[in-house]
Amino acid sequence: MKFDLAATVREQAGKGAARSMRRAGKVPAVLYGQGECLMLTVNPDELIKILKSQAGSSALISLTIAGAKSNPNRTALLRDYQVDPVSGAVLHADLFEVSMSKPIRVKVPIQVIGGMPAGVKEGGVLHHNMRDMHVECLPSILPDHIEIDASALNIGGGIHVKDIAVREGVRFLDDSEQMVVSVAAPMSDAKLEALLTSAAGAAGEPEVLVKGKEAVAGSEGAAGAEPAKAGAAAPAGEAKAGEKKDGGKEAAASKGDKKEAEKKK
Repeated sequence: MKFDLAATVREQAGKGAARSMRRAGKVPAVLYGQGECLMLTVNPDELIKILKSQAGSSALISLTIAGAKSNPNRTALLRDYQVDPVSGAVLHADLFEVSMSKPIRVKVPIQVIGGMPAGVKEGGVLHHNMRDMHVECLPSILPDHIEIDASALNIGGGIHVKDIAVREGVRFLDDSEQMVVSVAAPMSDAKLEALLTSAAGAAGEPEVLVKGKEAVAGSEGAAGAEPAKAGAAAPAGEAKAGEKKDGGKEAAASKGDKKEAEKKK
C-alpha cells in the first residue's frame, strides 16, 4: 500500500521552533537516507492516517516536498515517531528515503486467515508466536502483510517460517524453524488446580518463614535469652566498678601507713 504525504522544507530547528510548528498545526519531521538529511513539516492528519493503517511502518510513502532544491518527489518509509503520552498527538516523525532499485529490509505484520482453526474448535488455544516477520525485497513488491492460513491446524500443530509460501522476489530473514502460529492443548482442570495450588504455596512461603522467625525470636525472649545477655553485661560492669573502688581503698590505706611511719620517726 502506498500513501501520499505532502511536506514542506523548514529552516528552523530546536525545541522552541518545534513547539511553534505544533501550535500552527504542523508536525516536525526529518527525512534521512540517500546521502541527504532534510528537515520537514508534515500534515498531522495525513501522518495519523498512515499510522492507523494495517501496513504501518512497512507502508511506502510518496513524498511531495515543497521548497526542495532538487527532486521534490521522494519515496520513503516511516522509520520512527513520537507521541504525546497525555494527548496522544504526534510530536515528531522520522522518515527514511528508499531507492526503488535497491532492496530494503523491513518488518511486515502477520495476518492469520481462514477462520477458526480446527484445533480451537476442539477446545485448543491459538498462540500467535510471531506478530511480524523480517523481509527483504525491492520497495515496489513490498507486501502490506503476510497471510497465514491456520484453519487446518489441529491441537499440537503449528506453522513454521519454512512452511510459509514465499512470494517471488521476497526473502524471509527470520529463522526457518521459528514457530509462527500454533494450537496448544487446553489445560485440564486438575492441572490448573495443581498449578494454582503450587503458586499459592510458593507465594505463601516467605510469609510463613517470617512468622517462624518472629516466633523463634519470641520464644528466645520468653526463655530469658535476651535478659541473660543483659544480665551477663551487668556483672561485668559491677566488677569493673568494684575494682575501681577497691583500688581507691588500697591507695588510701597506703597513705595512712606512711603517715604513721613518719610520726614514729
